[in-house]
Amino acid sequence: MPAYRIVEWGRAPELVEVPIPEPGVGQIRVRVAGCGLCHSDLAMSAMPASIAEDLGWHLPFTLGHEIAGWVDAVGPGVERHREGAAVAVAAATSCGSCRWCTRGLESACSRGGAGRGYGRDGGLATFVLVDGADRVVVGLGDVGEGGLDPAVAGPLTDAGATSHHAVRRVLARVMPDAAVVVLGVGGLGAFAVQLAAELGEVPVVAVDIDAARRELALELGASAAVAGVDESTLTQVRKVLEGRPVDGVVDLVGSDASIALGVDLLAPAGSLAVVGAHGGSLRRPWFGALPGDAEVFTFQGSDLADLRAVVDLASAGRLRVDVEPFALSRVAEAYQALSDGGLNGRAVVSPTEVTVSTMNVAW
Repeated sequence: MPAYRIVEWGRAPELVEVPIPEPGVGQIRVRVAGCGLCHSDLAMSAMPASIAEDLGWHLPFTLGHEIAGWVDAVGPGVERHREGAAVAVAAATSCGSCRWCTRGLESACSRGGAGRGYGRDGGLATFVLVDGADRVVVGLGDVGEGGLDPAVAGPLTDAGATSHHAVRRVLARVMPDAAVVVLGVGGLGAFAVQLAAELGEVPVVAVDIDAARRELALELGASAAVAGVDESTLTQVRKVLEGRPVDGVVDLVGSDASIALGVDLLAPAGSLAVVGAHGGSLRRPWFGALPGDAEVFTFQGSDLADLRAVVDLASAGRLRVDVEPFALSRVAEAYQALSDGGLNGRAVVSPTEVTVSTMNVAW
C-alpha cells in the first residue's frame, strides 16, 4: 500500500510502498477514509534525531494523526468494533492505566509523546493499525442514517477535540454576565469559536489579523470579530463588549503579544488557556501581573471525553467541520498549502482519488 513516511531525519517525507499491516491482539485495522493534516507535522522531519529518540520515535514511520475511516479487520480480544463500521481514532496517545488515564485525564499521560503519526505509523496510508481499539476508537454511526462521514471526520480527533478541551475548562469559570475571547481563528480557532458559542451561552469575540478569518468567525457564531493582535486590540475588544467582563480567553496563537493580550483582557477569577505553540512568554513578573485568583493553563492533545463530545456535537449538526480534500497522491501539495496558509478549511487527505464534489466541505 502507499504511505507517506519520514524515512530519514532532515529529509522531506516520501510516498513509498509498504506492506499492509495485520492486526494483533487488541488491534483493529482501519481503512482510512480521510486523514487531517496538522502544522505539527511540518516540523517532524526536521526534528533532531536526539530529541526524537528521547520521545521514543523510530524511523521510518507514516505521518498523519487525525484519522477516520472504516474498520477493515479485527484482531483477537477486540469486543466493541465490527468490520465495516465507520470510526474515528483518538489522535492523542495514552496508556489507559496510569494515574492520569484512570481519572480521564489522558492528555497528561506520560506515554503521549509517541503515537500514530508521530513516531509510529499513522493515517497517511491506505490502512492503519490501532492499538487498544476498544478504548481509543469512537464509532461514527451509519452515514446514510445521520452518522458522520469518516471522509471529513478526521479533524475532530485533534483540532476539534483539543479545542473542546480548552473551551470546556475555560467555561467552568465563565459567569453568565461575562464573555469569552478566542485569539486566532485558524484550524483550531474555528472549532473554539463554535464550541464557545454553542456551549457557553455568552458572547464570543474572535480576534485575528486576517479579515477573511474574522468573517468566518462571525459565520461560525462569534458575536463580534476584532482585528489584532496589536496595541489597539484590547481597546477594540472592550469597546464591543460594552463593559461586559471577559471570564475566559482561549489563545490559539501563543505569541508574546497574544499571551500579554489574554492576560490584560482576563477578569479576576477568569481562565486563560494558552494552546498556540508560537513559543511566547509573559514578559512581566507573574506576581501582580495576573488577574487575582485567575487560572492560566496549557496542554497538548485532549482527553477521550473531548473526542466523544465533539463527535456527538457534529453528529447532531451542532459543530461544523470545514475541510479541503486532497488525494494521497497530492499529499506534498497539501502540506505546502498548509505551510503557505492558503487553505479554506482543514486539509484532509484520502488514499483514494477524490474531488471536492465527492466530499462534504462543510459538514
